[in-house]
Amino acid sequence: MKNFLSMLATIILLAPATHAQAPDAQRILEGARLAATLTEIEDGLQGNLSRNGTKTPITLFLRGKNIQFQFTEKGKSLRVFHMRLSDDSYDLFEMINGKTVNFPQRKLIEPIAGTDLTYEDLALRFFYWPNPKLEGIEKVGGSDCYKLRLDKPRGTAGLYQTVYVWVHTKYGAFMRIRGHDSKGTLVKEFQVENVMQVSKDVWTLRRMQVATHDSKSGRRSSISDVNLDPPKKAALKGLR
Repeated sequence: MKNFLSMLATIILLAPATHAQAPDAQRILEGARLAATLTEIEDGLQGNLSRNGTKTPITLFLRGKNIQFQFTEKGKSLRVFHMRLSDDSYDLFEMINGKTVNFPQRKLIEPIAGTDLTYEDLALRFFYWPNPKLEGIEKVGGSDCYKLRLDKPRGTAGLYQTVYVWVHTKYGAFMRIRGHDSKGTLVKEFQVENVMQVSKDVWTLRRMQVATHDSKSGRRSSISDVNLDPPKKAALKGLR
């Protein structure tokens, strides 16, 4: 377990762009992956997932290329997820009764704590799909971003067939993601609204909106927010 884990990780660390200046799709994607150059944040990142006014507190722990994510749904026990990342793969686990077990692929598309975010989203699995294609440079929120196209390999589990990712040309952080199903219909959109700097070379998500789209009308059917609080001791600076 995206950034991502525990995830959020996915959904959710944004790494600096050591290669993002090079117009090569694979290098741009590698620069944007979760935990590309993570440093340790001992106290973890606190935040919440929210939808329709209901907030679920979350905690994200970073240990190099290991990310742990935990949350407690109202009235339920603590759930803990762990993601192990490498340059070309990831492994997603859930901690149950003190034991580490593989996370079932059939559950990847289930919503997390009743939000629009799924476990597939949290792991940002599509960041590891092979053969990304660079489709040019477009502006997102006034910033130049590389637009990448990712197509799901045959036999891979998950909701999305094609995913477009917009990566900031200067910082290497992903700024927008749009997931399409097998019919080419837009089903999910991630819009980064703000990021924060947690160390000299590491940026992480601060606020992101996740919207589910109706497959027939194309309109947004529901919206959730991902929010992370600034580390207490970090000197922060925003992209905008």
